[in-house]
Amino acid sequence: MSISLEIATKIIDAALARGRADKMKPLTAAVVDDGGNLKAMKREDGRGAAMRPDIAMGKAFAAIGMGRSTRALQVMAQQRPWFSASLVSVAGGGYVPVPGGMLILDNKGNVLGAVGVTGDTADNDEIAAIAGIEAAGLKTEA
Repeated sequence: MSISLEIATKIIDAALARGRADKMKPLTAAVVDDGGNLKAMKREDGRGAAMRPDIAMGKAFAAIGMGRSTRALQVMAQQRPWFSASLVSVAGGGYVPVPGGMLILDNKGNVLGAVGVTGDTADNDEIAAIAGIEAAGLKTEA
């Protein structure tokens, strides 16, 4: 079962709301389905780098592509830098192993998709991503 547009939108809206509540910098959030296809994306108003949508998508795509959070992928990149660099190439540059990408799981642990959030610190991006997933009544591996 893949993620619906309704749930993807709910996750994104809740992630962005968490960012505003915590006074984070403007965020961009993307949700991909279980096949890594973009389901929904939003970018908040305000100053932000032009690459934010690509970074959010890269975090979500990395999480779904490797089946784990981008925080775990960051650890792997530090331990196995050549392998991680090859994944960037394989993914056509759309592989961002930096915290803020989380798997989206149903209550049985099935993978529905992934969310990627960027715009603030990587730790805050991850906080917003988790908040979005939880607000939709779903789980993540964190």
